[in-house]
Amino acid sequence: METGLIILQGVVVIGAILLGVRMGGIGLGLWGLVGLAVLVFAFGLAPGEPPTSSMLIILSVITAASTMQAVGGIDYLVEVAKKILKRKPALIALIAPVVAFIFTLGAGTGFIYYPLIPVIFAVAYFNGVRPERPLAVAGTASQFAITASPVSASMATLVGLLDPVDFGIGDILVVVLPASVVGLLAASFVQMRVGKELADDPEYQRRVSAGEIKPVDTSVLEARQLPKEAKRSTFIFLAGIAVIVLLGMVESLRPAFPDDEGNLVPISTSIVIQIVMGVTATLIVLFCKVKIKDVVTQSTMTSGLIGLIALFGIAWLADTWIAANETAIVSAMGGLVEAARWTIAIAIFIVAALTTSQAAALAAIVPIGLALDIPPQFLAAFSVAAIGIYFFPANGSQVTSIAADETGTTGISRFAIWHSFSLPMFIMWLVSTVVALLTAALVYGTS
Repeated sequence: METGLIILQGVVVIGAILLGVRMGGIGLGLWGLVGLAVLVFAFGLAPGEPPTSSMLIILSVITAASTMQAVGGIDYLVEVAKKILKRKPALIALIAPVVAFIFTLGAGTGFIYYPLIPVIFAVAYFNGVRPERPLAVAGTASQFAITASPVSASMATLVGLLDPVDFGIGDILVVVLPASVVGLLAASFVQMRVGKELADDPEYQRRVSAGEIKPVDTSVLEARQLPKEAKRSTFIFLAGIAVIVLLGMVESLRPAFPDDEGNLVPISTSIVIQIVMGVTATLIVLFCKVKIKDVVTQSTMTSGLIGLIALFGIAWLADTWIAANETAIVSAMGGLVEAARWTIAIAIFIVAALTTSQAAALAAIVPIGLALDIPPQFLAAFSVAAIGIYFFPANGSQVTSIAADETGTTGISRFAIWHSFSLPMFIMWLVSTVVALLTAALVYGTS
């Protein structure tokens, strides 16, 4: 009977996630709270712990990023990208994903990639390069960088979960960042050979013959004049990230305070992120002539709040179910995971694909890994599986890339789960996972 109840509660959790995905936007968080209400009031489960630390990190980061965006900081990064992409057009399938990865890494959001899409297409098309090659791998890279970014919602989630077990942001970056770079480069080199050359592509030839190819808007390649505050805000924001990484990796630099036993304990990296990002936002306001009322209207603020609400509902729901049934879950999954820890990565991938949210996937699955005593270094390594959000071609950057490619080379096959982004997604995931696991074992051991 007890097993049946646990399964029924699990169905409630999964059902809430699926309904939230169908609603879209903040629906994931709202349905998560509905599922929580069912578990608490219908099944009598004690409410778990809401992801307060992760939510505060997200709030502080999107405040700083939105402050930067309000004075053109993100526009400045796009202008820098234009210059880089136009220098070596023949290598755009390598350069574009690297640029997309670095920009998302620094900004903490994949939304910075959207203005680059028409630029990548124009550079590729004007130089006879099959647009699918750079667009597919760059789009994937823009989301793959999320789990390696010090200021992303996914990192906030992971820090909130692993920091209490003494595995902070510096440790996570040591495992995830180099592995992500290797996975990115592997996918980029493979993608440079994908598909026929543009001149030989039958769909492109058909569109040319039918007169469906319109002249490309060359204005996207022209330089824009931005106020000097745009560049200044970007450097202040990046300096804030550098401070976070430094304090995260060098524990002795953080203030320490006595615990209940009188031992000095450095403040957690989650608190460091919140404080530093708050100071960063304030410095941008003071030195870059920011209009405060404009900060809350930025797209970064809107998307960040949507992610925060989604995390709030889903993470609280998952924690409630896991905390109430931890013994049974550990007993049921323990043998499988003990024999093959990588099965947790598959779970992260599947949940990410269903929720289209990396943070939500990590919030739902990583606590299970902790309950099963999987070492935190390996959970960090498995976090790259959150690129599963690209499994279905429903992500905004995927849809936008397909629409931007007027040659028809970027698209979806008749099997919806296989599309232009599938190959780079799987290569990035698998290669980076292997590298991350090796790094985790070599640096932190196997237990």
